[in-house]
Amino acid sequence: MNEQVFAQERVLTDQFGAGENNLFRQVVHLQSTERAQRRHLLSDEGDMSLFKTVRPNIVQSIRAFRVPELAAEAERLGQHFLYANCAHAQTKAEVLDVIASSFMFPKHFGKNFDALHDSVTDLVWKAGPQPGFVIVLEGLPATPKFDKEARETLLDVFRDAAEFWAERKINFRVFYSFA
Repeated sequence: MNEQVFAQERVLTDQFGAGENNLFRQVVHLQSTERAQRRHLLSDEGDMSLFKTVRPNIVQSIRAFRVPELAAEAERLGQHFLYANCAHAQTKAEVLDVIASSFMFPKHFGKNFDALHDSVTDLVWKAGPQPGFVIVLEGLPATPKFDKEARETLLDVFRDAAEFWAERKINFRVFYSFA
């Protein structure tokens, strides 16, 4: 082997050897630093966040927010996005059925407010660490069979869930609209 080729091989080998100049270590360190910075930016929900004016654990009217923007922000933050369009529901049972099927609750879901509460709190909590939630309940009915009292009870379930997740320092935002 000629000396020039041997010297080049040794230089390349040394870059991956032990020591501070180890190229592999430098690349891995750079990548882990970039990942940590991205996680920090996303977890802070800083100035660039659509949620900069929205408390982390709240149930509120959708107002000026648009569903696609909320979905995109949830994805950007790595949070769960749950959407239920209840516009064709007329009764409590129909609203709960739409929510259960949209959120992919288990088949044994009881279709009552207690079961809804358990499904968005304990059941999910027991599934493991959670990154946060953005929930949209669109077109909640305003009918005699789903009156103001039923709507408020439904929203109270989500308010209780927001408190549950706040105690665990997990963001849980619910946006709703009426049909």
